[in-house]
Amino acid sequence: MLHDVLNPRSPKEGLFPGNAHRATSMLDIQRKLTNSFYMLLSLPATAMGFALSVQISALSWILSTKYGLEIEEVGLVWAAGPIAGILGQVIIGVISDNVWFWNGRRRPFILIGGVLAALMLLALPNIDVISAAMGLDGILGIAIAVALTLDLAINVSFNPTRSVIADVTPEGVPRTKGYTWMQTISGSFGVMAYAIGALWDNYVLIYFGAALVLLFSVVPTFFIEEPRLLRNEPDDPEVAKASSLREVLQSIRPLWGFLIYAVYAMTLRLGHIDVGHHYVEYACAALTAVLIVEALVTSERGKTREEAGQIGFRKVLAAHAFTWIGVQTMFVYMFAYVQDKLPALTDIEMGRVVSMSFLVLNAVGAILPAFVLEPITERIGRVKTHALCLAVMTLGYAGFAFIDVTPAAIYVLMGVVGVGWAATVSLPFAIMSQKVDQARMGLYMGLFNLSVVLPQLVASLGVGEAVGQAGDKGLIFVICAATLAVSTLAWTLVREHGDAHAITPPPVAGGH
Repeated sequence: MLHDVLNPRSPKEGLFPGNAHRATSMLDIQRKLTNSFYMLLSLPATAMGFALSVQISALSWILSTKYGLEIEEVGLVWAAGPIAGILGQVIIGVISDNVWFWNGRRRPFILIGGVLAALMLLALPNIDVISAAMGLDGILGIAIAVALTLDLAINVSFNPTRSVIADVTPEGVPRTKGYTWMQTISGSFGVMAYAIGALWDNYVLIYFGAALVLLFSVVPTFFIEEPRLLRNEPDDPEVAKASSLREVLQSIRPLWGFLIYAVYAMTLRLGHIDVGHHYVEYACAALTAVLIVEALVTSERGKTREEAGQIGFRKVLAAHAFTWIGVQTMFVYMFAYVQDKLPALTDIEMGRVVSMSFLVLNAVGAILPAFVLEPITERIGRVKTHALCLAVMTLGYAGFAFIDVTPAAIYVLMGVVGVGWAATVSLPFAIMSQKVDQARMGLYMGLFNLSVVLPQLVASLGVGEAVGQAGDKGLIFVICAATLAVSTLAWTLVREHGDAHAITPPPVAGGH
């Protein structure tokens, strides 16, 4: 049995072990890849997306209003999440590529993460109770622990919920459809999350979210049949190819500056160390600029398919990273922006404006992927579609920075920003998944997540310090607009998968 867990791939079983059994056990909707199957396949990711929506809507609000944390402390709590992402998604991705138990490769981690996420959501409004029960004076440590565990739980499941879509859909239009449907279903429930926060309050949202996360992460997984093997050629030596630390580091080369800064900044913050200068920050920024430019200008022409895939993967990381500096800055500090620009609002009213703004963002993000973006990608390609959406997002952020806002103006601008959000949470997964080794999708999905979590740390730590010292919180959206403009430009340098003329085939051993 232990051999089956650690060695799921047996050449004797073919791509789908027990084909005769699968003919009767696999749901008909999965065999035919119907829309209802895409909806079912989207529910585990929806569960994790809903948990994240609750975190975005309620965490900063509850920490600043109920527990009285300062803005820098709120940023520190949020920084715990990306750390969980660094560990959770990469490690779980590697493990889930190479194990098989509970009749699945991704299923066990979705189940474990879903249950744990539901429990941590229940802990959010009870941080003070937990702290008192443990005999602690302050709540910052418990807040960090709860946020870390919640985000670790989300990341334990998020990688498998996205990887399983690539596992059970063929490359091309069906896979793009899988990820756009994922965002449409997930985004629709995200709208529900922010509607609950806006119409009632964030406490109702937290408790409702705990129940929904548990339901959607547990039930659907038992109706999705996973392939035992991840390739059509079970004797392909790449199936069993291991990933060395050096290979992993080379794969994420454009993110080295972010990684060094994250380790340095967290050490200073947790150790309460004031070095009195920003030389390391400047060095990390310079290193990041050099490595990202290097990644973007490296040509895929004349390379083998594997080499071109690695170059393409690094370009995606480089382009995607700047998107998430802007996005995370918005998520973490939106409440500070609203407090600064609309000081007459009470805490509850401020919470509702923030919830309503994220509702609008997610409403646009839910409608566009399957019904608008997917048809556009079939005409002009995924990369061009994504770059155009990010350009629109840049304009929306610029509006926040340079106009006098009212609640109504905030909602309109969030609708504009939602165009880029719709693309960000759907198209990059399809783009990335077709540039890497299918047999190691969990690993690369985890490495791809580093282009999210490392920039999130920059936003939570470096941007948090700048925002805390700024008299005008409009700086928040100046940073958002600038980083999205850089990301838009970077995406224009990413090649669409399938440019066959740019890639030379690998040499064939043994003659013809």
